Amino acid sequence: MADHTLPAPVQAMIDAINAADTEAFVDAFTADGFVSDWGTVKAGPAGVRDWAGSDAIGAGAQMTVLSAETEGDTTRLRFGWASRVFNGESDGIFVVEGDKLASFTIPPSY
Repeated sequence: MADHTLPAPVQAMIDAINAADTEAFVDAFTADGFVSDWGTVKAGPAGVRDWAGSDAIGAGAQMTVLSAETEGDTTRLRFGWASRVFNGESDGIFVVEGDKLASFTIPPSY
């Protein structure tokens, strides 16, 4: 496995998914943070928790970083994902605000 040094909030979110820790996942985001998954946006703690329950932790997800690049407050990843909902590779765009995530976006792949 390659060693990818990521901003702490990005690593915290990935660690929370892989540990099936919903509280740590929600805590990785700012109060108005959001997840945008192929254009479906889940915002605030309730929205982030809902996405974690339906698409990530509740689906038994495991996330593996394949490549990463950080510029300023934005980190772009290519990651592997294995869950009961989706299996394969995706891109992810993380925006960090202070010591939390402002957003995690999975753009559509066509």
